[in-house]
Amino acid sequence: MCERIRATRQSPQKPYLNSELLVAFRVPFAGQEKPEAEKPAEPAEPAEPAEPVEQEKDAEQISGPKVKSVALNVADSTLNVIPYGRLVRTFTEGGMQYLLAGVRADTGIKSGRYMFEVRIAETITPMETGDRTPQPKQLLRVGFSLAQSSLFLADGCDSLCFDSEGLFIHDKTRKKATPKFRDATVAVLLNLDQSSPNKNTVSLFLNGVRSCQPQAIPEHLCGKPLYPTLSYKNVSVEVNFGPTPRKTLPFSCHMLASAAAADVEASPCKAAGKKPEVVLPVGLPSQGFFDWVDEFVEKNPGYIELSDRKILEWAQKSGLWKPKAGGSSDKPEANFGVPALDDWSVRRVLASVSPALPRNYVIGELKANLIAADREATLCRFNPQDFARKAVVVMGDPTPEYKARVQALLLAEKRTKAEQEQKRKAQAEERKRMLDLKRKKAEEAKKAKEAAQKKKEGKDENGEDAKAGEAEETAEDVKMEEPVVVELTEEEKALSYRTSAVVDISDRELTKSFTKFSLPSKEEGFDSVSFAWQSEGDCGALLKKWILQKKLTQRAEDLQPGSGFKEAWTKWQKTIQDWRRRHADYKEPSKRKAMAAKKLEEAKKAMEEEKKKLMEAGDEDAAKAVEEKFAQDSAPVEVDFDDLDVFAVEDVLDLGNCMPLFANFVYEDWTLLSLRAELHLLLHHFKKDLDDPDRPSFVEAHLGYYYQKYFKKSWNFNQYGLAKFTDFLEIMKDVLTADSTSGFLQAVQAEDATVETFLKYTEDHRRERERRVDAGDETAKLKFSRPAPPPTRQADKGKGSVSGKGRPAASNTYESSYYQKRPYQSSSGGPPAKQPRTSYAWNAGYSRR
Repeated sequence: MCERIRATRQSPQKPYLNSELLVAFRVPFAGQEKPEAEKPAEPAEPAEPAEPVEQEKDAEQISGPKVKSVALNVADSTLNVIPYGRLVRTFTEGGMQYLLAGVRADTGIKSGRYMFEVRIAETITPMETGDRTPQPKQLLRVGFSLAQSSLFLADGCDSLCFDSEGLFIHDKTRKKATPKFRDATVAVLLNLDQSSPNKNTVSLFLNGVRSCQPQAIPEHLCGKPLYPTLSYKNVSVEVNFGPTPRKTLPFSCHMLASAAAADVEASPCKAAGKKPEVVLPVGLPSQGFFDWVDEFVEKNPGYIELSDRKILEWAQKSGLWKPKAGGSSDKPEANFGVPALDDWSVRRVLASVSPALPRNYVIGELKANLIAADREATLCRFNPQDFARKAVVVMGDPTPEYKARVQALLLAEKRTKAEQEQKRKAQAEERKRMLDLKRKKAEEAKKAKEAAQKKKEGKDENGEDAKAGEAEETAEDVKMEEPVVVELTEEEKALSYRTSAVVDISDRELTKSFTKFSLPSKEEGFDSVSFAWQSEGDCGALLKKWILQKKLTQRAEDLQPGSGFKEAWTKWQKTIQDWRRRHADYKEPSKRKAMAAKKLEEAKKAMEEEKKKLMEAGDEDAAKAVEEKFAQDSAPVEVDFDDLDVFAVEDVLDLGNCMPLFANFVYEDWTLLSLRAELHLLLHHFKKDLDDPDRPSFVEAHLGYYYQKYFKKSWNFNQYGLAKFTDFLEIMKDVLTADSTSGFLQAVQAEDATVETFLKYTEDHRRERERRVDAGDETAKLKFSRPAPPPTRQADKGKGSVSGKGRPAASNTYESSYYQKRPYQSSSGGPPAKQPRTSYAWNAGYSRR
């Protein structure tokens, strides 16, 4: 009683003196007996649920013709199904242990009530590796599917099944229906008898005992022939279509093998009466190849596609989770985390098994079907005595039927995206509405609490407001989503092919192989070659034009520098090293003086030897003339360097007084000299090494790639301080131009041009640039960025550095080994010999002007 009083006092909604309290505190009058306390009623014991009454009745005798025979249809099965009479197995090695096997019966049920049995005869535990192996390792699904639908039960809405884990599955619906079964004889009963209380249902029995209530067949499957189907992995399954069951049911039921002929329908998928076919479609990347293959398989369901993309699809339908797409449509990446699948062992198994099975195949390999050598390898696997080998070329303008299909697919994709976007927005609005509602209810609860505390009398106004709020909430809940309406744009309607986010062939594979693409011919071993869209002549012209266009945009990935280039490059490196050393010596007064003395001594020695020979011959006049010429030549000469005709110079190393033509070179000049020689070598030797008349050169976009491949150093256009590549061409116009039509870079000088020629052009450009700057043209100044100086070693701290700059001082000798280039090294050669480098550091043994 105290508890009741305490609870009543704590409740703000009820007055303290209510009817319950009056009863609780009622005191008996004098002479009135105290009422006895009421005893609580004892709870009734729950009644045991009654077992469901079996509504299936005994089957009546069948009159009339019966089905002749029922068996599993090997022609309607996956390639890993191994039949042994009434027993079916599957491959369990080479990654096949992770893939489901599927097989359908050759007879479907369209009316009546029939059953069949299966039993797991063997459980196989294969060796497995990897962290993401799918579970369970052994699985059996048994049920029904439509003809020509997926052989994998639980894949889509055209099938229904029970699995060995106890689930009943249809489309995306999975529910627990039966106990797990491993060793039991499993009977699956399909009831299409419209007079039965369990019409349009499917039931499962384990060892003759019903294990679940009848499961309703989805409406869209009713009225269609349903074919017994198995999907399994790592088990051997015995199948019994009758006429005698292994385990009798609580009622008599006909098995499928004894069905009335009128109640069943034969499968449209039968073994080919003629020689099976192998079809190789040949098409171009990004021009509808895979859509054509999909359309071909839809129209010809008896054909099996052999391709990497189908292997990945098979693995995903077998329960493996693929985390992220990669690669291309032709060669996708297998990122399952399972080594036996990721290394494409399944591909090798299928390549070995498929020629042994008399089935119709379509080879959905885009790149391989375009290359004659790969086509030949494919045909060699399929014996011409066993298979009819055909090629179908799908190039050019598609047929109207194909275009209509493409338009339908584009519209479906667009509608799906629009529906997803609408759903996303609706979910966002719903989240916002729920947050607002939650906040509103919190405010109303707060107001109600305050009103209760004030103990207002009469009808509370807030109650009406709350009701109004509820009405508003209800009105918002009734809001319906409008159907999505999408249409194709004019540009989309004009498309002949679909584009995909995943490329058909990766750029790397395309650049390595597109020059080998060709059309198939009967000479390769095909029984027939047909052209689906355009004639043979049109397809040939189209392919040639496509290859030429690709040569303008694709790199030659397999190109390797030839021996001629390596020899010329090594010679140039030695020359530039000698010139840089000579430049450094000339800039040092003491070395310049020693160099002049050495030259004078050598000339004097040569003069004396020649004079001696003349004197011995008795020609004193000639000897005297030699001596006078030596005196004249050895006298200091005045060199008019500014007015010198650069291209008339014979000895670029000595213009007079040991002065070289490059005496006034700075960093930019040495860089331009090297670029002239390098680009000249690159363009000429690219043409020789590639040896492709259709591609004598390359475009500017590929210059960096080939520069890196030939010279083993990166191409950095930004270091030259130029806004456009055309500005660079203007500077290098004496050695490099670009074709206005093709965009190919072209060498100006002949292949046998000497390095002295490039030196003269560089000096001439330096003089022209200097004249323009002196005339006030600031645009003539070069603004090259220089590489950062090397870090100062600990042992060299405090030595030879410019005060406050932290830079190493200019050396009087040629550059240290850090600044020197190594000669060209072949990627296949031995360890590189240590040779001086000629990279142009900021203090590379010369002074700036």
